[in-house]
Amino acid sequence: MRNFALAALIVLHAGIACAEPTSYQNRKDVKEFVAEMVKKHGFSRRELTRVLGQARYQPGIVRAMEQPPESALASWQAYRAIFLKPERIEAGAQFWTKNAEALKRAAGEYGVPEEVIVGIIGVETTFGRNIGTYRVIDALATLTFDYPKRSAYFRGELEHYLVFSRDQKIDPLRVKGSYAGAIGIPQFMPGSYRRFAVDFDGDGRINLATSPSDAIGSIGNFLKSHGWVRGEPAALGAEVSGDAWRKLAGSGIVPATRVSDLSAYGIKLAASLPGETLCALIELESPGQPSDFRVTLKNFFVLTRYNRSNLYAAAVLDLAAEIARARPAAPAAPSTGPAKDNQ
Repeated sequence: MRNFALAALIVLHAGIACAEPTSYQNRKDVKEFVAEMVKKHGFSRRELTRVLGQARYQPGIVRAMEQPPESALASWQAYRAIFLKPERIEAGAQFWTKNAEALKRAAGEYGVPEEVIVGIIGVETTFGRNIGTYRVIDALATLTFDYPKRSAYFRGELEHYLVFSRDQKIDPLRVKGSYAGAIGIPQFMPGSYRRFAVDFDGDGRINLATSPSDAIGSIGNFLKSHGWVRGEPAALGAEVSGDAWRKLAGSGIVPATRVSDLSAYGIKLAASLPGETLCALIELESPGQPSDFRVTLKNFFVLTRYNRSNLYAAAVLDLAAEIARARPAAPAAPSTGPAKDNQ
């Protein structure tokens, strides 16, 4: 999964030129895909040919993939400002109040703090208000057959989507989602939908498009399945001095450095952690402004499995903290804390 909330900023930009491909059902590569699906999953060749024959190439999708949302904003502060708006924070507080029972249950079952789940939904789809306008079949067909850079990945997602729609008894031509084929309130890719989505409202079906409870439980299940550590923070604010910190910041986000060794890199934490805790360091840059430094832990890395962007994970945590503060009579949760002091 990745963040598609900024897609509207991208499709207006000029992209690569692409000629309109021929009908998908007549193409050799599509026929080979159909034959594989028939053999592997028992699909009807005629029905699958009909479905793919109605898929439409979308050049705007290719343009968006060529220039993903994060690349449109070179500044962390500009990226953060997209999500840390008063109206989105207020909407998040209302969403939390309306879905308090499901959020509390998910926190207990999966160990993921309520505000983190709310933060993800807020960044992904503004609490379900913007779940995407592309037909998923168009997005996945376009990226499978007309985007060679990542065709192997999207071929797998198209396979998952067709199996998913058959299993759920839904029309694969009617589901809408993001420009990359992500679905529903939490923007799950079809493969993640099949692996991690849960029926959290107990109505006997999984519906991430209209059920906030299913979305909440599914996000909790996704993060727990990827190693979320109950009770630990995701990141903490930090100050740096000298130049030794640059080596740590350039070594990736897998936690591999002990907190007790941070001082040797010229790094001072905003709060204390046990010395044996493993961590990493990220620098969030904004041209013309001081960088924002954060010491990140395992749970930050887990957030980047949802969307492989440090900007995304940091924005989720900051939005989560602000929403927690905005809730009536609800103290800020200790799992994320202030934007600078506990992330």
